Amino acid sequence: MKSGDKYYWTKHSLYKMRQYGLSGQRIKRVIRHPTRVEEAIVPNLIAAMQPSGKKIYSEIWTIYKPVKKQKTIKVITAWRYPGTSPIRNPIPQEILDEIKSII
Repeated sequence: MKSGDKYYWTKHSLYKMRQYGLSGQRIKRVIRHPTRVEEAIVPNLIAAMQPSGKKIYSEIWTIYKPVKKQKTIKVITAWRYPGTSPIRNPIPQEILDEIKSII
């Protein structure tokens, strides 16, 4: 997958997408319309989640960083979590609105 104008894919994210059977389009959908958005473990990064919609419940997660100067989104990693993950710190609404203006 090559990086487009709006999304930059790290080699790690491409490797994990291949490992978990996720497409770039699916990760973009998780970023655009997340069910849950939280602060990632790494400072200044955002974690977004959507249920996978399969028979057995699992969640698709991605960690990304909005790059304001270039108006792009740097996708750091993506994975599939089996079951329901615990809830952590949510992102404030004003930051979410700012990210949606980039997307």
